[in-house]
Amino acid sequence: MEKEVGNGCSSLAYKLLFSCPFGLSQPQLSAVFDESYDRIPHSDSNLENSISQIWDQRVQKNGSLFNGKKFRYGGYSQKSGDGSKKESYVCLHLGLTDYRTFVGTNLNPSWEKFLVASEDDPTQCRHTSSPLGNGAIVETSDQKIVLLQRSNNVGEFPGHFVFPGGHPEVIHNEGYTIDLTF
Repeated sequence: MEKEVGNGCSSLAYKLLFSCPFGLSQPQLSAVFDESYDRIPHSDSNLENSISQIWDQRVQKNGSLFNGKKFRYGGYSQKSGDGSKKESYVCLHLGLTDYRTFVGTNLNPSWEKFLVASEDDPTQCRHTSSPLGNGAIVETSDQKIVLLQRSNNVGEFPGHFVFPGGHPEVIHNEGYTIDLTF
């Protein structure tokens, strides 16, 4: 499914970045944390100011919203094993963002204005929050699929049915901590 966005660039509703049909073992997955993968503020000050305005409006409607730190997806690099090994190795490029910025950019009614015309996803989304998320389709032994119903007190898609998943939380002291097996 593809949707044409207003600034002339093509954006997929869902995009497969790379295929790993059999998954990756822990040694095949790594992450680089660097400020260079943080969100770049947009040059349009009105658009930047809308982030706070949207957050404040949402908090007024739902006082249980919490602005927690999130890892920001800034791209990835991939290399294939050499010689007889056909294994792939993936390195995630991660910066920092927060839930407030996610609500104010990715969930903004004017979200398309935050995009930059580019075929490169990290470049196209450099002004958005782009928090790293995870999800899974879980099939039970009796061949049922597990779905969860979201709380009515969440900031996005309250009451909707979803697959299990979420965002890893950032605990920030002297460095970053992430468990890539989330």
